[in-house]
Order: sequence, then C-alpha cells, then structure tokens
Amino acid sequence: MKIQARFPWQMYWSLGRHIAVNTLRGTKHYPLVMMLEPTHLCNLACVGCGKIREYEATIRDMAPLERLLEAVDECGAPIVSICGGEPLVYPKIGDLVNKVLARGRHIILCTNAINLDRFLPKWKPTPYFTINISMDGLRETHDVVRTRKGLYDMDLRMIRLAKSQGFRVITNTTVYRETKLEELEQMWVELEAAGVDGLLVSPGYSYQAVKTKEIFLQRQDTHHRFRHIAELGRRFRFTNTPMYFRFLRGEFDLPCTPWGNPTFNPQGWKGPCYLITDGHYQTFKELMEQTDWDRYEAKADPRCANCMMHSGFEPTVTRLVGRRWRDMWEMVRWNFS
Repeated sequence: MKIQARFPWQMYWSLGRHIAVNTLRGTKHYPLVMMLEPTHLCNLACVGCGKIREYEATIRDMAPLERLLEAVDECGAPIVSICGGEPLVYPKIGDLVNKVLARGRHIILCTNAINLDRFLPKWKPTPYFTINISMDGLRETHDVVRTRKGLYDMDLRMIRLAKSQGFRVITNTTVYRETKLEELEQMWVELEAAGVDGLLVSPGYSYQAVKTKEIFLQRQDTHHRFRHIAELGRRFRFTNTPMYFRFLRGEFDLPCTPWGNPTFNPQGWKGPCYLITDGHYQTFKELMEQTDWDRYEAKADPRCANCMMHSGFEPTVTRLVGRRWRDMWEMVRWNFS
C-alpha cells in the first residue's frame, strides 16, 4: 500500500530549507507564503468577500507581469499563493504561473474555477503547482454565497477535469455563522469522491470592508463549530495542521505571525496583514521594517480580536512545531495519515 503525504515532499524540502537558512542568519521576521494578487477584479460578488469592496475604487487595476515577478523575487518566499479577486481574469495569468514555477517556487492558485478549462492546456501538472478551488457548501448554499446559479456543478466538473489531466487539486471552505455543519460533511464526501487531494477549512474572517459583520464567526462560535469539524479529520483529508485545529477548538491560544504571509497587489505591499489594510508599501523591505510586528503578533489591535485565519496562525504552527518532540511527532503522523 502506497503512503501518500498530504503535501508533495518537494514543498516540505523547499520550506524546510528556507526556514533553516533564515534561522542560521538569525532572521526573526521572514515570509513563508507570499499572497500574490495580480488584480482585485472578479467575475463574482461573493457575500463575504472583502477584496472587491475594499478595492472598489481600483478594482480594474492590473499589476504588470514584470512587477509581479519582481515582487516574487523581492519576497523570496518558497510558496506563492496567487489569489485576488479572481486570478483567472488576469490577462497574463498563464504566463504568470509558468514564470513563477520557472523560478523554482511552489504555486497555490486560488480560484472560483470559472473558465479553468481554458487555462489547463497552458500548464503542465507538477508537484510544484496546486489548484485551490473555493467550495462553501452544497449546491444551493454554494450558489447563494457565490451569487450565481450553477457554480457548484461547474466546480465539480472542473475538479474532475483537472484531476483527469494530472493536476493537484485541493478545496478551500470558509465557515460562516449560518453554515450548516452536516451540509459541509456531505459536501466533503462529494469532493473526495471527485478526487481532491486535500480539504482546507477556515473560520469566516471579518474583513474591514464587509459591513454585514453578523455573517462572521465570533471566537466562541469558532471554538464550538471546529470541535465538531476537527473530529471529522478521522474521515476527511484536511490540510489544516493538528495544532491549528486545536487552536480553533479553543484548547490553547497562539500568537499571530502576520509577516508569514505578506500580500502584494496592484497598489503595492499591503500592511500589516492579509485582512487589515493600514497602508501600502512600494518595497518589501519597507513593509518589513516599518510595521510594528510585535503589536500584531500579540493581537493587541482590536481588529484582531476574533481573527483565527489560517494565513496568520498556520505560520505560527511552523514556527513552534519544532520546539517539542510531541508536536513534531504529531505532525509526522498527521502528514502520512
């Protein structure tokens, strides 16, 4: 029986080497995953999306391809999450993916999968390339959240198509206050039957720009819901790490690592983090040197009160997991289970 890790071994190697180099250099703040947003333009208007609301005045801006590649080089993170907006509406997305891969970076392409079939011929399957398709519920719920009918069935078709061509595919599910857990369970059964390689699940995160805050989870809501979801990890292949799940269940607290996932978009380097925008910097160095990381690591900003988003806390797991043999062994067992 072949044992398959939850992530390609090449990703572990790249990430481990990156951490070792920075540790030897004595670097305290360094990125692990770069969030690369070529545009905030989208072909949907999802209920909980803050990007299309926050950047409404500049929604049609497109970052030049060469500037995006310069930012990838400037940041140096081994993993690049290409997101948005919807990255597939970026005119040069085909070239962007290929040129970032040519730099030896791992890519996670976050997409709603509309027109994905048009782009698959531009790319070749590789362990360095993962397609991440957002799925927030079964047919009726998913289509309501996406504000467009027929998307659930289309997404399933795109998942099956990408898998048939050899691509690595995972899904991302955001849990909102009205999300029905039994519905998610049924959806994950269907997604695994479609062949997905992993399931990422995260509590709904309250963007500054989204006015309807009641759709998002408060901290106690998150603890309650994820106690049940974490138990489903025995049945489903979640990509959430065990320590992050225990944090979501409320077993202990974690500091944030906002510098672990820096964001670059058409306006520049977004600071201080993926959810909070206090300004944009023209260089990565300015972002790193002019941000009070200690304040956000300690969650001293009131806007951090209910945030338990994976982009802030999975990097913390990476920072802390090597400190105890128990945690390291837990990660090894999880990865190969």
